[in-house]
Amino acid sequence: MKKIGFLSFGHWTPSPQSQARSAADVLLQSIDLAVAAEELGADGAYFRVHHFARQLASPFPLLAAVGARTSRIEIGTAVIDMRYENPLYMIEDAGAADLIAGGRLQLGISRGSPEQVIDGWRYFGYQPGEGETDADMGRRHAQIFFDMLRGQGFAQPNPRPMFPNPPGLLRLEPLSESLRERIWWGAGSNATAVWAAKLGMNLQSSTLKSDETGEAFHIQQAAQIRAYRAAWKEAGHTREPRVSVSRSIFALVDDRDRAYFGNGQEEDQIGFIDERTRAIFGRGYAAEPDKLIEQIKTDEAIAEADTLLLTVPNQLGVAYNAHVIESILTHVAPAMGWR
Repeated sequence: MKKIGFLSFGHWTPSPQSQARSAADVLLQSIDLAVAAEELGADGAYFRVHHFARQLASPFPLLAAVGARTSRIEIGTAVIDMRYENPLYMIEDAGAADLIAGGRLQLGISRGSPEQVIDGWRYFGYQPGEGETDADMGRRHAQIFFDMLRGQGFAQPNPRPMFPNPPGLLRLEPLSESLRERIWWGAGSNATAVWAAKLGMNLQSSTLKSDETGEAFHIQQAAQIRAYRAAWKEAGHTREPRVSVSRSIFALVDDRDRAYFGNGQEEDQIGFIDERTRAIFGRGYAAEPDKLIEQIKTDEAIAEADTLLLTVPNQLGVAYNAHVIESILTHVAPAMGWR
C-alpha cells in the first residue's frame, strides 16, 4: 500500500491559455481540486510555497480553507521555505489550521530553493547570524519551530494579566498537540536527510537533489532514503517515520493526455541550483498505462517511499487535473499494488 497525493505549485498567469489567470483563481481552484481528489479516493493535497512569484505563497489560509471543505484527505506543504518564517508565529498559524482540519496537516518545511529575487528573506526582516549561511538560518528557524511544537511553556506571564493565566510559564496558542509528528523536512542532500532523521522529522524528497554520485536520480534518491532510515533507527525514535517522493506521472488514456504529454520519454537532467551545487533533476513519466507501469517499476525511490506526490499542471484547470489523478488511481495504482 502507498499513499498517493497531488502536489501543486500553484502557478497563475494572465495568459488566455491558462485556466488560472489570477491569484484568486489559483486559491479557489486549489480548494476545489483538493475536494475532487478526496472524492476520487486520493490521500493527500499538497502545495508548494514560493515568494515574489505568481504562485502560491502564504500557505495557512489555503490549508485552513481546504481543511474546512474536506474531511479525510491529508493536507500539506512541500515545502515552506523556513528562511522566510517567524517560527513562533508559524506555530500559531499551523496550530489553528491543523485544528480546523481535525489533525490532518502534514507540513513539509525546508531551507528552500533559489527564489525569484536575490536574498528575498532579507525583505521579510531576516538575515543569517555571524558565521551562518542562509541555509543555516533556515535550519535554525526550522529547529526552533520543531522544538516549540512540544508545547512547553517558556514565556514569563504578566502578574496582572488582562485574562487569567494557567500556572507556570506560558506557551504559544493555539497548539495542536500531535502536529509535531507530522512535520516533514524537504531534503536536497543525503546529509540534510540524516540531519532530519536525527531530529525526528519525516522526509520529503522531491525531483531535485544534489548530484552526489553521478548515478541516475532515482538511484541516488533511494540511497538518500535508506541513509535517512538508518539514521532514524540509530537515533532511537519509537515511531515509524514517513517518506514521500514527488514525480510527474501521466497516464496517456485520451487525446488530451497525448496532446499535452505524449511527446516522448523524459530523462534526468543535470544543472546548478547555485554557483557551487551541482544538482540532478529527476525525469518524469508519460506513457500508456501498461508501459507506464513497467517504467515505474524500475524507479527504486518510488518503491522505497510510503507516499507518492503527483506534481500536477494546475494551469490546465481542476477538471483536467482531477482526470490526471483519477487515471493514476484507476490504471496504475492497483497494478503496482498501491491499492
